[in-house]
Amino acid sequence: MWVPLLLLSSVVAILACARLCQVSLAAAEAAENTLLGPTDPEPRLTLYETAYLRGGPRRVTDLALLTLQRQRRLLLAHTGWVTVVHADAGDHVERSVIAAIGGPGGQSTLPPVRSAPGVVSAVGDLAERLAGAGLTVPEAVRAEVRSALAHLRMAALFVLLTGGAAELLWGAPEDSAAPGLWFALPLLLILGTLVVARFEIHPYTRWASPEGERLLIEVTRESRYDRVRREGADAGTGPGPETERALTDFALHGPIALPDPALRAALGGARLTRRER
Repeated sequence: MWVPLLLLSSVVAILACARLCQVSLAAAEAAENTLLGPTDPEPRLTLYETAYLRGGPRRVTDLALLTLQRQRRLLLAHTGWVTVVHADAGDHVERSVIAAIGGPGGQSTLPPVRSAPGVVSAVGDLAERLAGAGLTVPEAVRAEVRSALAHLRMAALFVLLTGGAAELLWGAPEDSAAPGLWFALPLLLILGTLVVARFEIHPYTRWASPEGERLLIEVTRESRYDRVRREGADAGTGPGPETERALTDFALHGPIALPDPALRAALGGARLTRRER
């Protein structure tokens, strides 16, 4: 009675693993193709580019909010409400953020600002430039990889459920372990594929392509060197370099890099704040 269930679960496991392998090969080919185009011999990432490659569109929007907050052009409360103080903006992303909040004196919570059409369009222009330079994983590739990984996890759950049903159908107490041992084979196949995917396919679920990751490593190295150099230097560095360093840390690491708990609560959410505590 349980043999058809074993065959069905085995087919589901094999198909899910085969799809993930196929998607990973397509992702690797897409990554290689991005490196064939012309590239800048000495590419350097801006703060917005660093934020996008590390944390995606939301990190870019939050970086603009943090920049405006540090320049006292808006107030960012720990509750997530933001208020515009001065409507002056330095770039397209900042202008779109201020417009999404409502201009001078305007107030809004962060989710509507992040999803505002103007903000999405401004960040989309940045994403297109990065994609043209081969620094991002194409969204279609990322979606395919995420979908294949989700199907593989669902296949593991299916094997567990069919294995449990087989145990009930077997109905022989002295031999009750026999179906479970057989169903362990497709489950081991799925788990082994997930372990391999953790190291081989994980890069294609991130925002940055392999070339983008290389540039991010350079930015991280320069940031650490700059921090050590400033800590070893005499006091008296101006607020400009200090602010730039703080924004670079945020672009690389997100809200967890902010020393102010109120800003972490506003940009990272209450769950992040409780975990840090």
